[in-house]
Amino acid sequence: MMRPGLTADGHAVRLPLADHVAPLLDDIAIAYAEDPDIFGRLLTGHAVRVLALDYAVCSEAIPDHERQMRAAEADGTREGLLAELPAENQADPLLTADAAITLAGRLTRLAGHIRHTTAQNGTTR
Repeated sequence: MMRPGLTADGHAVRLPLADHVAPLLDDIAIAYAEDPDIFGRLLTGHAVRVLALDYAVCSEAIPDHERQMRAAEADGTREGLLAELPAENQADPLLTADAAITLAGRLTRLAGHIRHTTAQNGTTR
């Protein structure tokens, strides 16, 4: 489960994701080592769609329906890659009801601390 904490300056809540991302990167590296040709083609295909989406988002000449199509293509290739990961390393962590309540409590406590501290200092955030 994620363990939220305060940033060093105490002005924001930090959600540490490195513990969750590290296994994903490990799985990608292992998949590439096992079959660099196929996995390389999958990653290249996804990169092409991500770059096309980036161009569409930044270009004023691209109509909205084209942006939406490119976003759907990028989502599709991303979901395809993520679907190949082992169940324990899926991108979206699933929380039980108790774990979600615990996380919400921690976030609320930290946010309350920030609000109380900034109110004492006369700053608003």
